[in-house]
Amino acid sequence: MSVGDNIPITKSAQSRRSPRRRSARPSLGLRNREETRKRILAAVARLLARRGSRSLGINAIAREAQVDKVLIYRYFGGLGELYRAFAREGDTFPGLEEMAGGGMSGLANLPPHEAAKTILLGFGRAIRRRPLTREMMRWELQERNEFTDALAKEREQQSQRWFGLAPKLDSGDFPAVASILAAAQVYLVLRSKTAAVYNGIDLHSVTGWKRIEDAVALLSDLFFQHAAKGRPDGVSASESQF
Repeated sequence: MSVGDNIPITKSAQSRRSPRRRSARPSLGLRNREETRKRILAAVARLLARRGSRSLGINAIAREAQVDKVLIYRYFGGLGELYRAFAREGDTFPGLEEMAGGGMSGLANLPPHEAAKTILLGFGRAIRRRPLTREMMRWELQERNEFTDALAKEREQQSQRWFGLAPKLDSGDFPAVASILAAAQVYLVLRSKTAAVYNGIDLHSVTGWKRIEDAVALLSDLFFQHAAKGRPDGVSASESQF
């Protein structure tokens, strides 16, 4: 026992200590709340990967997350808001930095048409790396429900943010062309699950995807060359914000 062990604690000392104990509780509660939210969102991702969107439900998600289902209502308000939160926070679709290869600064050093082409190719590569994203895209094609609507809305908002940074052209509809090139890659990625070959191209090989990427790059270049013809100075695009 130390000398200080026999010193009585006065009321003033207690009052000085108690605020410190009380101030720690809110941060602990906030941390527990955030950890629980993450567990619930992670449970949604696991259920989707294993059994698809039809497996989702309050009870199933609560069991997977090992939490009381009351917490889903408390933190998300119900399935609808949980779906929207998962679409926003669940890393469901590749962001611009991932499509840029991990470095946004590199895009700023490229001509606008090269930056746009980099994003288009990076999008296809990101989709091929993301099995959960592929499955969600497949479910969106198969059915429409509150969950797939939330995913589609979030993806549309992401694409609009990207197009807001894309080159501004005096002629040519870049969003329409980019949509076709992106959708073609999505289709071939999804098709590769049930078909190894498409029009003689091996969808399960590096060589096959190199051919597809070369075609996407060529079509992108041809579009910007076409757009440049509509400009008197022959410049392919104005400054972008990449």
